[in-house]
Amino acid sequence: MIDGYVRVNRFKEVLELFREMQTWNVRPDEYTMVSILTACAHLGALELGEWIKTYIDKSKIKNDTFVRNALIDMYFKCGNVEKAARVFNAMLRRDKFTWTAMIVGLAINGHGKEALDMFSQMLKSAVAPDKITYLGVLCACTHSGMVDEGTNFFSSMSTQHGIEPTVAHYGCMVDLLGRAGRLKEAYEVIQNMPIEPNSVVWGTLLGACRMHKDAELGEVVAKQILDLDPENSAVYVLLCNVYAACNKGESFREVRQTIMDKGIKKTPGCSLIEVNGDVHEFVASDASHPESEKIYSKLDEMIKELKSAGYSPDTSEVWID
Repeated sequence: MIDGYVRVNRFKEVLELFREMQTWNVRPDEYTMVSILTACAHLGALELGEWIKTYIDKSKIKNDTFVRNALIDMYFKCGNVEKAARVFNAMLRRDKFTWTAMIVGLAINGHGKEALDMFSQMLKSAVAPDKITYLGVLCACTHSGMVDEGTNFFSSMSTQHGIEPTVAHYGCMVDLLGRAGRLKEAYEVIQNMPIEPNSVVWGTLLGACRMHKDAELGEVVAKQILDLDPENSAVYVLLCNVYAACNKGESFREVRQTIMDKGIKKTPGCSLIEVNGDVHEFVASDASHPESEKIYSKLDEMIKELKSAGYSPDTSEVWID
């Protein structure tokens, strides 16, 4: 049951079932612990993840490579780079997944150079990388602005390791070039893909068009996304933001009117926070939390304090109520 919930991304249910398991005095094994740590990682539940680590040690549950890999992933996804590195350094046996967890974890936490150094160590250790490893490597290059290095790594995937790039790898290249302002090259990457680009790849380029204020290319890209996914509300949001950034008021109003006419609703944002081992989920404009009245009252108080301190919100991308 726990493994099944993990597979369908129902992570809160994973933790609820684990608590029930403890109530029934059912002793978990190392496989259960990997699933629980995975749930903690995706929920950002660091406090609970730490408790699980202590539970593993005290209960003398087999602390093998799989468990330690899950610990590394959990620490990175919760933003604790130091503790992830500590687990890695203490490991006597490391497999491909250990190295990959380190490379991806360092990359997503903004430590691009360290991620690439880790990749070099992996190769020196005669451990062959896989598709996920290369996603981490390309992500590291993207967040560090290393365009030439990223291009070289992308080429070496197939030439040195026989790994054929997937849509996700091409998406990384589009992101890498797009962030660097090389929009034409990013567009050419998509046009020359040997596989069909999806709306996520096109959406990455549209985001870059907004960042670098290229309304002309943005229109072309938006059309491609809507051909693939006509109900994609995020496209209209991004296109509005492109026009707003380029001061194209008339085009902005036209898209906004289209949004109103079609009755398009922006998907509400969602966030999670862990308090005393419990994970609380919040959706924008939601009042279902049992303490929502107190929460909104506190938010109002914080907003007043921010305004009195001279804070002024950036409303350049506020496009619809």
